[in-house]
Amino acid sequence: MNLDPLLEAPLVIQIHAFAAMAAIPLAIIQFIAPKGTLPHRTLGFVWMALMAVVATSSVFITHPTAPGDPIWARYSPIHLFTLLTYFGLVSATAFLVRGGPKLKRHAAPLTGVFIGGLIIAGGLAFLPGRIMHQVAFGS
Repeated sequence: MNLDPLLEAPLVIQIHAFAAMAAIPLAIIQFIAPKGTLPHRTLGFVWMALMAVVATSSVFITHPTAPGDPIWARYSPIHLFTLLTYFGLVSATAFLVRGGPKLKRHAAPLTGVFIGGLIIAGGLAFLPGRIMHQVAFGS
């Protein structure tokens, strides 16, 4: 493992990767720890903020394009997880704000954000040619 490719990457990629890496253990703690407690709410807020950073930074990680190319040519299919993450965060926030019997429904969209935004998209980040592949497996 060599962090040099990540540390030499543009700042937006570093922010994206380190926020995602911080979000993974927090999510695992959230799944294991008791629900409804002050630590659960506090860590949940921090985790959702980290995921908002992950999603927002991903918007600025694009492919170079030639002049005249459509704007969507800058994005790859992995960017669909950006939309999934935003949707999940907004949905969960709506359930949390409403409270009452709908409060427990916040878990489903946040589980989707964890699986889609961190596990699947994170796994795709380790494909050959990507910076995280270089970090984990070398050039």
